[in-house]
Amino acid sequence: MSTQKSTRQRADTVDENALRLDTEKAEQIVEALNGDLANAYVLYHQLHKHHWNVEGAEFLEVHVFLQEVYEDVEAAADELAERLQALGGVPHASMATLTDEATVEPEDEDVYDVRTSLANDLEMMGDIIESYREHVALADGLGDYATSQMLREQLETLEEHAHHIEHYLEDDSLVVESATN
Repeated sequence: MSTQKSTRQRADTVDENALRLDTEKAEQIVEALNGDLANAYVLYHQLHKHHWNVEGAEFLEVHVFLQEVYEDVEAAADELAERLQALGGVPHASMATLTDEATVEPEDEDVYDVRTSLANDLEMMGDIIESYREHVALADGLGDYATSQMLREQLETLEEHAHHIEHYLEDDSLVVESATN
């Protein structure tokens, strides 16, 4: 733990920014992005949990897929935090704050079958997708087109991953079940 006692900026404040976005507008966007950041870390940890615990005939494919997804979510979180800082805000960073500020609910510590795990991931992604759409509109409405574009790009990636999970959850299969007599 650092012994430094001076605080450069309080966590719940928004300073003026070099992007010339009005502080009142920046405050609204910072609040929204901090919510997105918190949600990203909750999703990241849930995906990582499923990556660790996946089993079954499709283990390797799902294991690799989940790693790709959580790496994309982690990259998005980093981009969100950097944008928050550029807007004069302070990105949420403590696990307690991230958990408290998230609007999505993670599953518990238990390990579930892969279908349940993926369904839980899809549900959380759907909630985050809806939030992103609202925040794209907010940023556009406040004239912060760069944040809006960043969120659109992240939204597109998240929607693609959600669509792939939807395919994993389909009942169709090439596996033929043998009849027992």
